[in-house]
Amino acid sequence: MTADAARRSDAISIARVICILGVVYVHAWTGLNGHDLEIARGTPQENLRWLLMEIFGRSAVPLLGVMAAFIFAAQMFNFPVAGGTSGHLLGGVLAAILLGPWAGTLVMACVVAVQGLLFQDGGLVVMGANIFNMGIVGTLGGYYVYRLLASALGGEARARMPAAAIAAWLAVEGGALTMSLQLIVSGTVPAETTLPIMLGVHALIGIGEALITVGALAFIGTARRDLFDLRDAVRPGA
Repeated sequence: MTADAARRSDAISIARVICILGVVYVHAWTGLNGHDLEIARGTPQENLRWLLMEIFGRSAVPLLGVMAAFIFAAQMFNFPVAGGTSGHLLGGVLAAILLGPWAGTLVMACVVAVQGLLFQDGGLVVMGANIFNMGIVGTLGGYYVYRLLASALGGEARARMPAAAIAAWLAVEGGALTMSLQLIVSGTVPAETTLPIMLGVHALIGIGEALITVGALAFIGTARRDLFDLRDAVRPGA
């Protein structure tokens, strides 16, 4: 087994664990009696349960785990782009379209954290920047671009695919732009060097992002169209 294949195998194994943990964590609470729940009241564990189940919806937590696991595993598969570089799925727009912008941002933050902690992919020092660039700019920004485009093109049901493709491409470019600005402000790389390289390469990566996002949505639309209703279920207060 090659190093890349072993890394992907490990990633898929971790993705399975993330799925299982999301399901088990939510449903394990149903086996606790009133005394046990009272003992747990006010603990960090109980507060986390409340945050996940009450804010994002009682039926949503397993879905968040499944989405995080899918994106985590999918990001392990790279595709070649220009100049010997490679790209991979970002997944923020896909997560936001299915789960909503806030839950999608949480999913992306978890994915970035697991990659940095377990695979040293991105590392700890820049984890905050990665979460901001991919989880906030890429997910929140990409989602609202998607909604704006879908509305302008005749509604989400009609324009889901083209709006998702454009939003996914712009999300990648937006993340690359904010990363470039961070490098420029820090004095690491001059603007005339980083902007053409980052935006040029990520313009190609964005095409791959758009194709994967549309492909995933097309598959979901064929196999499980009801999943397009998840965003309402995950909406805060649902």
